[in-house]
Order: sequence, then C-alpha cells, then structure tokens
Amino acid sequence: MKVVCFAHAGAGVSAFHRWPELIGPGVDVVPWLLPGRDRRRREPRVVGRDGLLRELSGIAAVVGDEPYALYGHSLGGLVAYTLARASGDVGLEPPALLGVGALPPPDAVAALVGGAGLDDAALVALLARCGAVPEGVRAGDVWHRSVLPVLRDDLALAAALRGAADGPVDAPLLAVAGREDPLGRPGAVAGWRRWTTGRFVRRTVPGGHFFVRDAALPRMVGRAVRVVARCAR
Repeated sequence: MKVVCFAHAGAGVSAFHRWPELIGPGVDVVPWLLPGRDRRRREPRVVGRDGLLRELSGIAAVVGDEPYALYGHSLGGLVAYTLARASGDVGLEPPALLGVGALPPPDAVAALVGGAGLDDAALVALLARCGAVPEGVRAGDVWHRSVLPVLRDDLALAAALRGAADGPVDAPLLAVAGREDPLGRPGAVAGWRRWTTGRFVRRTVPGGHFFVRDAALPRMVGRAVRVVARCAR
C-alpha cells in the first residue's frame, strides 16, 4: 500500500527521506512536494483550498485503483485531512487510513493561526516562541529570504483549510503527538476523535514538534498501514 505524505509548513519533503528504510515491508512512501519549494520553487505556492485540491488531483494517477493511506505532519495534516474529506472531488476513494501528527484538530485553538498577517519581525518572534526558528538566524539571512516567505504562505493555507473544515472523514484516523511539542500537545491532538466516523487511535511519541524526522513515527505509521492493508484485503 502507498502512503502519501505531506510535510510541515515551510518544508519540502526532506523530513521523509529516511521513511522508506524505516517504515517496514509492504508500504511504499510517496512524499508529495507542494509547489513553491525545492525543485518546484519557481511555481506559485497554493494558499487556498481550491488551489490545493487542483494540485492534489495528480495523486489519483499515482495511487491508481489500489487502497492508499495519507500521513500529514502539522500543516501537512490539514492537507491530508482536506484531501481525505474531498477525495471524491479529485477522483479518489476515501483513504484506507488518515494519519495526522503534531496538529490540533481544525476546531481547536492553534498558536500560529493569524501569523501570516504579521510583519516579518512579529512573525519570527511568534515562530521563535513556538520553537520553529533555527538557532542563529538573523534578519536578511538565507533563512529569512528563502524559508520565511514559504512559511508565511503556508500559514495562510493552514488558516484557509481550518476555516473550510466541514466535517469528519470516512476513514480510520491515527493522531500522533510529540510529548514535548508546544504546538500540538497530546491533549489537543486527542480532539481529532471528533473528526472521523471510523476507528480513532491516538499515540504519543518522544520529541518536540519535528518528531517526523525520528524513527518512531514511520515505524508506527508502517504498522498501522499494514493493519489496514490486511483489512482491505
């Protein structure tokens, strides 16, 4: 079974580079690179739901008629939820599994909502309080020129997707929280229970907001995908 993966705000797909070796047998990892970053950096970034769904329509050709799973981390969780909710609109069946990580549900308070409208200094200060700014960055450096604009647009996309969230998905839902994550605390992530009509499983792993880079998460997702693959068969 393929698992299509979406990264956190401001990122490409490098967070998933170790997933193929860690996720285990029977699962193909398909990191989906959104426009405006890495090799697609010259393409306009999407900041709204309609544009996102047009971008994600290509996933139908990748997964074909086979069951598939989705995993999204932080902003990527909202992307995965939106795709699962609107799967029929882009030529897909609902996913066999929706996984979200480091993300409160759409109806919960989120620390970075509204950040896209701040000036650079205020946005960087907000991101720093949330542990999302690398150490040593300075105004005008490469991070400010190349990453901050992507982060700003991704926060605008996150706000649009939260505002457009309109109900539960028809799929089992795995919600994962980092024990030390200030943005997606375990108690808040548990609220995803209200956003699925299927089975809900919540797990907590060590680490902060970027536990997507650690080994525990892909191994957990791999086990979950193999379970739903057996059920699909």
